[in-house]
Amino acid sequence: MITKRNARAILLDGDELVLIKRTKPGRDPYWVTVGGGVEAEDASIEDALHREVFEELGGKLSRAELVHLITDSLDNGLGVQHIFAARLDQMDIQARTGTEFDKPDRGSYEVVRVPFTAEAIRQLNLMPPELAHFAASNVEAIKSVLDTQIRAS
Repeated sequence: MITKRNARAILLDGDELVLIKRTKPGRDPYWVTVGGGVEAEDASIEDALHREVFEELGGKLSRAELVHLITDSLDNGLGVQHIFAARLDQMDIQARTGTEFDKPDRGSYEVVRVPFTAEAIRQLNLMPPELAHFAASNVEAIKSVLDTQIRAS
């Protein structure tokens, strides 16, 4: 039984991948894609992604395309991470609303951009490792999906 769902974005702005660099006390820095948990009030998983992009970046995206699923075994069932490919339409860090940014004990959340290449992704400690492997192995396919979206708009 699925007990937890997340929505995450392989989020491109031009030819750059937009990530969050997490720095926590006592731990090496690591990077995550924008996204988070699906909440009961989210009408869909994609709606959860749009909400998370706004909370974490003050951002908006165009249509997102589901490209991958990651399944995690949890104590009480299964967790499913829905991985979308999307392009960032706009971002205003000052407008972000995520409550985690006001909790210094959780460490820092730095928005970073890296080239969207397999080499750049492999140099990062991108979490979870399954997502890092998928993104690095599918750079051209992800770009193609997003380019197709633009042409279809």
